[in-house]
Amino acid sequence: MSKLSPSLKALINAPFARPGQAPAPRGIRDIYQGIAQEARERRYGERPWLTLSSAATFTLNSPASLAILHDVATTASSSSESALSAAELIREVGLKCISFNGIPRTINSLGGFRSAILERHPSLASQFETRPSRAATPDNIVAINDRGRALWRSIYLPFDGKLEAKLAESHPDLPVHILGSHYGPLLSDPEGDRGGLARVGRNLTSVVAIACLRAQTGVGPQVLSHVFGLRKGVEQGTHVEEFGGRETEVEGMERLAGDEGCEWILKSVDRIAEAIGASFAQGTTARESKL
Repeated sequence: MSKLSPSLKALINAPFARPGQAPAPRGIRDIYQGIAQEARERRYGERPWLTLSSAATFTLNSPASLAILHDVATTASSSSESALSAAELIREVGLKCISFNGIPRTINSLGGFRSAILERHPSLASQFETRPSRAATPDNIVAINDRGRALWRSIYLPFDGKLEAKLAESHPDLPVHILGSHYGPLLSDPEGDRGGLARVGRNLTSVVAIACLRAQTGVGPQVLSHVFGLRKGVEQGTHVEEFGGRETEVEGMERLAGDEGCEWILKSVDRIAEAIGASFAQGTTARESKL
């Protein structure tokens, strides 16, 4: 294989191109702790704050911050089960971030997160689920497509058909790829036993979408769509099944889907983005949340 010239290698790694991942900024632990505390005070539940914080951090390309986030999420409990469930939730959120951020950031951040856990908690890393759960086969392909379209309808009703047609005007395969490669195989969850893998259900997936898109900047229409998507999920009652009928979590999601809750999601993401720094586009030094 031919070697790259020194000048080409230097250009690939030029500082202005920001080729590396974002380090964990000073004070990020305090920000995560503040978001967690606010979630408890407002009774939104544990999983929503960890989900939005994970999604924003994956988007901002900071695996070192993910390790700190995991520490914050498990500080209140010394049980290995709690530490494992938090880590698996972070990993599953990172997987779903592919649909909003692209593959490379998830590859790098999930790899960096695993390395950090392996270094800090080797026994915990050894418990990570290793069996895949989303492989498409001739036996399940129809079910995958059906659940993807069901998720699409749930989020975009009553405009789901109109939106699909509009996307097809841009490129005939655009809605085909979005539904067939993302909403079905990734954003919706397979039925049945998935071992130790976390389940990021219908409404937490909307939280992932809002957090990723807000942290990216420049995609306000999509942020708006998924804020409405979160509200529709709760209006349709999907959160009851998602949280197994657990009353405190069900009620927490209902609060989160309201005006105050959605503003809190956006402002929490803004705090994380301001600390870590924008990496999709040049951001301003001060971000103001307005809805």
